[in-house]
Amino acid sequence: MTRHLVRLAADVPEPPYDELGHRRQELVGEDDGSTHTGFGLCEIRPDGRVGAHVHSYEESFHVLDGAVILDVPEGSYRLEEGDYGLLPTGVPHSWRGAGDTGGRWADMLAPVPRARYGHDTQAVPELPSGEPVRIDVRDPRTRSFGHFEPAQMDPGKQSQDLLAVSASMRTALLVYSGITVKMMVDSDLGAVASTMFMVQYAPDGVAGSHDHPFEETYLILEGLVDATFDGERYRLGPGDVAWAGAGCVHGFSNAGEGPVRWLETQAPQPPPRHSYRFTRDWDYLREALGS
Repeated sequence: MTRHLVRLAADVPEPPYDELGHRRQELVGEDDGSTHTGFGLCEIRPDGRVGAHVHSYEESFHVLDGAVILDVPEGSYRLEEGDYGLLPTGVPHSWRGAGDTGGRWADMLAPVPRARYGHDTQAVPELPSGEPVRIDVRDPRTRSFGHFEPAQMDPGKQSQDLLAVSASMRTALLVYSGITVKMMVDSDLGAVASTMFMVQYAPDGVAGSHDHPFEETYLILEGLVDATFDGERYRLGPGDVAWAGAGCVHGFSNAGEGPVRWLETQAPQPPPRHSYRFTRDWDYLREALGS
């Protein structure tokens, strides 16, 4: 049984655009043995669109570059690089291109769409295409959206203005052992099946081997990282994607001289306790009991 997957950007062919000017590069899905995680890279042309539809799974997204327009029953929103958000299960929505170059975003689908059920997606009547507005993450009406800037990963540059660009108190920066974590999509934003957050390792950042009772994906955005999954070692760089299934023992260390940063997801949502099972803790116990 496969418990991990690594896809190097150079080895993944780009799919063609469909007749509406949209394409999705599936990087983790049902065929990979995933139960809780669908993960892919989406791209839309300036004049492209995705018709209105609903899912029987929740969808989190993070805009990587360019701009897109998201239509939902409450209105139309222009999403630009760094914006992220959540589309809960059963919410009608559609996508449109924007700007001169269109846009590209990562999506996380939880639980995994199933081909035998039409990928758990159903077309619905088209939504009104209103004049798109930018999101305001401090407005309670758009609390399912947020915005990320790389400066938010620098503990020395935190300010009230930066911290205010958040719809969740849990998006405050977490700093430990050369690692910083910026929560993006979580239960405070309405997610029930997954989380999405940004991770950055300083040059000396290391996470020892551990496993979880949930699945994780990693999209490397900056720098180089040495990763180990169930004893197999990989060097990952920008554009590479990895997936660790439940029970996969994995660990990371920064392999470069500068920071390494990646987009990470978890599904299902971690339990409040016993989310991390570190190898070193159990090795310590084994030695203590044997002495």
